Amino acid sequence: MTDRLIQQAMTQVLTPVFDPTFSEQSYGFRPQRRGHDAVRKARSYMQEGHRIVIDMDLEKFFDRIHHDRLMAKLAERVTDKTVLKLIRKYLQAGVMEGGLVQASTEGAPQGGPLSPLLSNIVLDELDKELEKRKHAS
Repeated sequence: MTDRLIQQAMTQVLTPVFDPTFSEQSYGFRPQRRGHDAVRKARSYMQEGHRIVIDMDLEKFFDRIHHDRLMAKLAERVTDKTVLKLIRKYLQAGVMEGGLVQASTEGAPQGGPLSPLLSNIVLDELDKELEKRKHAS
Protein backbone atom coordinates (compact mmCIF):
# COMPACT_ATOMS: atom_id res chain seq x y z
CA MET A 1 0.00 0.00 0.00
CA THR A 2 2.85 2.39 0.79
CA ASP A 3 4.38 1.74 -2.64
CA ARG A 4 1.13 2.64 -4.43
CA LEU A 5 0.73 5.77 -2.30
CA ILE A 6 4.23 6.96 -3.18
CA GLN A 7 3.69 6.19 -6.87
CA GLN A 8 0.40 8.09 -6.85
CA ALA A 9 2.04 11.09 -5.19
CA MET A 10 4.83 11.11 -7.78
CA THR A 11 2.27 10.78 -10.58
CA GLN A 12 0.30 13.73 -9.25
CA VAL A 13 3.43 15.89 -9.14
CA LEU A 14 4.98 14.77 -12.44
CA THR A 15 1.85 14.68 -14.64
CA PRO A 16 1.51 18.49 -14.76
CA VAL A 17 5.21 18.70 -15.70
CA PHE A 18 5.08 16.24 -18.61
CA ASP A 19 1.48 15.90 -19.82
CA PRO A 20 1.07 19.42 -21.27
CA THR A 21 3.95 18.78 -23.68
CA PHE A 22 2.72 15.40 -24.93
CA SER A 23 1.38 15.19 -28.45
CA GLU A 24 -2.17 16.42 -28.87
CA GLN A 25 -2.87 13.17 -30.74
CA SER A 26 -1.79 10.98 -27.81
CA TYR A 27 -4.76 9.48 -25.95
CA GLY A 28 -3.43 6.52 -23.95
CA PHE A 29 -3.45 6.80 -20.16
CA ARG A 30 -3.85 10.57 -20.10
CA PRO A 31 -6.02 12.76 -17.90
CA GLN A 32 -9.32 13.81 -19.47
CA ARG A 33 -8.82 11.48 -22.47
CA ARG A 34 -10.45 8.18 -23.33
CA GLY A 35 -10.41 5.63 -26.08
CA HIS A 36 -13.69 7.06 -27.36
CA ASP A 37 -11.94 10.41 -27.91
CA ALA A 38 -9.31 8.69 -30.08
CA VAL A 39 -12.03 6.99 -32.14
CA ARG A 40 -13.82 10.31 -32.60
CA LYS A 41 -10.55 11.89 -33.77
CA ALA A 42 -9.91 9.01 -36.20
CA ARG A 43 -13.39 9.52 -37.67
CA SER A 44 -12.69 13.21 -38.17
CA TYR A 45 -9.45 12.34 -40.00
CA MET A 46 -11.44 10.05 -42.29
CA GLN A 47 -13.93 12.83 -42.98
CA GLU A 48 -10.97 15.03 -43.95
CA GLY A 49 -10.05 12.49 -46.60
CA HIS A 50 -7.51 10.30 -44.82
CA ARG A 51 -8.16 6.67 -45.72
CA ILE A 52 -5.92 4.69 -43.39
CA VAL A 53 -6.19 4.55 -39.61
CA ILE A 54 -3.72 2.54 -37.59
CA ASP A 55 -4.28 1.48 -33.99
CA MET A 56 -1.05 0.21 -32.46
CA ASP A 57 -0.55 -1.93 -29.41
CA LEU A 58 3.17 -2.25 -28.83
CA GLU A 59 3.62 -5.84 -27.69
CA LYS A 60 5.68 -6.19 -24.53
CA PHE A 61 6.28 -2.44 -24.54
CA PHE A 62 6.33 -2.15 -20.74
CA ASP A 63 8.78 -5.08 -20.56
CA ARG A 64 11.32 -3.40 -22.82
CA ILE A 65 11.55 0.18 -21.57
CA HIS A 66 15.24 1.12 -21.43
CA HIS A 67 15.91 2.44 -17.93
CA ASP A 68 18.81 4.78 -18.76
CA ARG A 69 16.96 6.34 -21.67
CA LEU A 70 13.84 6.90 -19.56
CA MET A 71 15.87 8.33 -16.70
CA ALA A 72 17.61 10.73 -19.09
CA LYS A 73 14.20 11.95 -20.33
CA LEU A 74 13.03 12.42 -16.74
CA ALA A 75 16.21 14.29 -15.78
CA GLU A 76 15.57 16.83 -18.54
CA ARG A 77 12.70 18.24 -16.44
CA VAL A 78 13.04 16.77 -12.95
CA THR A 79 15.86 18.35 -11.00
CA ASP A 80 15.16 16.68 -7.66
CA LYS A 81 17.77 13.91 -7.38
CA THR A 82 15.79 12.16 -4.65
CA VAL A 83 12.78 11.77 -6.94
CA LEU A 84 14.98 10.49 -9.75
CA LYS A 85 16.67 7.96 -7.43
CA LEU A 86 13.27 6.78 -6.18
CA ILE A 87 12.02 6.25 -9.73
CA ARG A 88 15.22 4.37 -10.61
CA LYS A 89 14.71 2.10 -7.58
CA TYR A 90 11.12 1.55 -8.61
CA LEU A 91 12.25 0.51 -12.11
CA GLN A 92 14.93 -1.82 -10.75
CA ALA A 93 12.83 -3.35 -7.95
CA GLY A 94 12.54 -6.64 -9.84
CA VAL A 95 9.73 -9.12 -10.18
CA MET A 96 8.78 -12.18 -8.18
CA GLU A 97 9.08 -15.38 -10.23
CA GLY A 98 8.66 -18.76 -8.58
CA GLY A 99 9.10 -17.24 -5.14
CA LEU A 100 12.37 -15.55 -6.04
CA VAL A 101 12.97 -11.90 -6.91
CA GLN A 102 14.53 -11.43 -10.35
CA ALA A 103 16.41 -8.18 -10.88
CA SER A 104 15.03 -5.80 -13.54
CA THR A 105 17.49 -4.28 -15.98
CA GLU A 106 14.82 -3.06 -18.40
CA GLY A 107 11.07 -2.57 -18.43
CA ALA A 108 8.67 -0.86 -16.09
CA PRO A 109 6.44 -2.61 -13.58
CA GLN A 110 2.85 -2.69 -14.78
CA GLY A 111 -0.27 -1.94 -12.82
CA GLY A 112 1.06 0.85 -10.64
CA PRO A 113 -0.10 4.46 -10.81
CA LEU A 114 3.27 5.67 -12.14
CA SER A 115 3.68 3.18 -15.01
CA PRO A 116 1.32 4.85 -17.51
CA LEU A 117 3.04 8.22 -17.12
CA LEU A 118 6.49 6.64 -17.55
CA SER A 119 5.34 4.85 -20.68
CA ASN A 120 3.91 8.06 -22.14
CA ILE A 121 7.21 9.83 -21.49
CA VAL A 122 8.94 7.15 -23.55
CA LEU A 123 6.26 7.06 -26.27
CA ASP A 124 6.24 10.85 -26.64
CA GLU A 125 9.41 10.58 -28.72
CA LEU A 126 7.57 8.36 -31.22
CA ASP A 127 4.56 10.69 -31.27
CA LYS A 128 6.80 13.69 -31.98
CA GLU A 129 8.60 11.83 -34.78
CA LEU A 130 5.26 10.97 -36.41
CA GLU A 131 4.21 14.62 -36.17
CA LYS A 132 7.52 15.75 -37.68
CA ARG A 133 6.86 13.44 -40.63
CA LYS A 134 3.41 15.03 -41.04
CA HIS A 135 1.51 11.88 -40.07
CA ALA A 136 -1.81 12.62 -38.43
CA SER A 137 -1.50 10.45 -35.34
